[in-house]
Amino acid sequence: MPQLAELRRAIDELALNMVVSPSEVGMEPAGWTPAVQRIREMALAENAGQVAASAGSMIGSLSRLSALSGGSPERIAAELAQGIARLQQALDADRQADAPVPEAAAPAPLSQDPELLADFVLESREHLAAVEAQVLAVERDPADKEALNAVFRGFHTIKGLAGFLELREVQGLAHEVETILDRARNSQLTITASAIDVVLQSADHLRGWLNHVESQLRHLASDPPERDESLLGRIRALASGAVEPECSPEPGAGELAALAAAVESGKPEEPAASRPREAMAVKVDTAKLDYMVDMAGEMLIAESLVRHDPDLSAIKSPKLQRKVAQLKRITAELQKTAMAMRLVPIGPLFGRMARLVRDLSRQFGKPVEMETLGGEIELDRNIVEELADPLMHMVRNALDHGIEPPEERRRKEKSAVARLLLKAHHQAGQVVIEMADDGRGLDPDKIKAKALEKGLITAAEALSEAEIYNLIFLPGFTTAKQVTSISGRGVGMDVVRGHIEKLRGRVEIRSAPGRGTAFVLKLPLTLAIIDGLVVGVGQERYIVPLFGVREMFRPTREHLWTVQQRAEMALVRNTLLPVLRLYRRFRVRPRSEDPLESVLVVAEVEGQRFCLLVDELVGKQEVVITSLGETFQNVPGVAGGAILGDGKVGLILDLERLFKGQDP
Repeated sequence: MPQLAELRRAIDELALNMVVSPSEVGMEPAGWTPAVQRIREMALAENAGQVAASAGSMIGSLSRLSALSGGSPERIAAELAQGIARLQQALDADRQADAPVPEAAAPAPLSQDPELLADFVLESREHLAAVEAQVLAVERDPADKEALNAVFRGFHTIKGLAGFLELREVQGLAHEVETILDRARNSQLTITASAIDVVLQSADHLRGWLNHVESQLRHLASDPPERDESLLGRIRALASGAVEPECSPEPGAGELAALAAAVESGKPEEPAASRPREAMAVKVDTAKLDYMVDMAGEMLIAESLVRHDPDLSAIKSPKLQRKVAQLKRITAELQKTAMAMRLVPIGPLFGRMARLVRDLSRQFGKPVEMETLGGEIELDRNIVEELADPLMHMVRNALDHGIEPPEERRRKEKSAVARLLLKAHHQAGQVVIEMADDGRGLDPDKIKAKALEKGLITAAEALSEAEIYNLIFLPGFTTAKQVTSISGRGVGMDVVRGHIEKLRGRVEIRSAPGRGTAFVLKLPLTLAIIDGLVVGVGQERYIVPLFGVREMFRPTREHLWTVQQRAEMALVRNTLLPVLRLYRRFRVRPRSEDPLESVLVVAEVEGQRFCLLVDELVGKQEVVITSLGETFQNVPGVAGGAILGDGKVGLILDLERLFKGQDP
């Protein structure tokens, strides 16, 4: 029926105007009346009686609001949303009345406007991410009206956009959830854990539809998610006021993997006051962004090669020198801006972990209160994406193995509600992420006994406490007595260490039996660039990360000491520090073995200082990190390589491994 199709477009256009033009919601109610009146006239002309009646009722409601001096923007938005929903339902009823045999819903015309659909998928995922975070806030504080309104707005926006794109299943589910959220906003429904489960599962189902639409856009084989009648029944039961029995989610291994895969670095929804600024944002394909960053790095290298070219240096022209200096400033600024574009806050990733904590705590029957700090800390987008899996494994193990059941915690005079902390902060040019719980802690004796049983160590080995803790990172190691759907097979912690080391990071463990365990991840701010102090040893060049350098000086005899005729020490500010001769470590020929003709670089690692003995200081340089390939990736004391200004390759030093592996 082409006429009713026109009526459908008019209703969808009204819905879209309200969704994409939030500033118009705050206008006088009478400003919406002409569009509704036009829909009523079209309905009367096409004998769509139910649509005409609904439109007339909506006009009356808007008139009453206008008589009350407009009302609040929230009230106007709610009235419009309810009126549009009634119009859509009435139109469906009129179409069914005219068609004796209802036709199956036609598939969404994915090929008509793929760009619009791609934008819908991207924006809907952002809304679902915000919805998930706000739902957890509502669960913590059911009186948080702002969080509840944010959840409502997220589903309402998805519903409006899905209706415009004729994604009826998405629109229908979002509308059903919107109904129960509206009842909650109007204090007609009490938010319970069961209601939270329904909203979260609905968000997961919508996310499945988004994945299906995205697969279709990429011309990949994909079946649409099956209609979940059980979920719809629970939603309608809540909407009708029926009390639904409490149930705990049962996330299996597949769901957990899907949850980890869904951890993305999308930005949360911003408050309404900042939306004009959000409208100025431009969405760019990440592949294009990465290519631009790579080219900015190549441009920095090319600029450095030009600036250090001896032929150019031979030209004594002040004008040329000014232009070269200007080129250096512009190139550095461009490279810095490009790098900043890769940085994203870690807060959304922490928010996804909160969902995992909630589901697992309910499944295990272990009440857990999760706290996050430092969500504003920014990291390279690629690092944030790679962190999803390690964090998921650590959270899962903390709840399964680390945190005790409530009865056991009470016997130990602990709070029945466990505490899990996710914290991020800057430290010496790195980003440190800490995950700490107040559970059982690690038992060194138990870990060592299990390692002996599995033949991973021998009884003769004398291991420090830190080395014993590191045994849990070995493949297949587990102290669990039984295998569950969550953990116990010894798969996971080795994945954590592998991921973190791939990111040029470190994992440290701090634990106190009976008090809890903390996993500390130390990561670089970015994977692409580093500020370094270039030093020379013989004909070679090495790059010392600048964040670890404390001072440099040429030693005198009073500075140098030996301990038991073996270990060399340097007296620096009344403190003896160990000396590492870099030429011995890398077996290169120095210009001189006499330390009085060399330079000492005081470096600091994990609060401990030591000295590097080098031939000369070349200068400070910002370098683009280059991988050394599989052959050299595990060289002790080397973190990577870089092309220097003169075109030579310099090795980037790993200060921590140099210090821990220094010669006696």
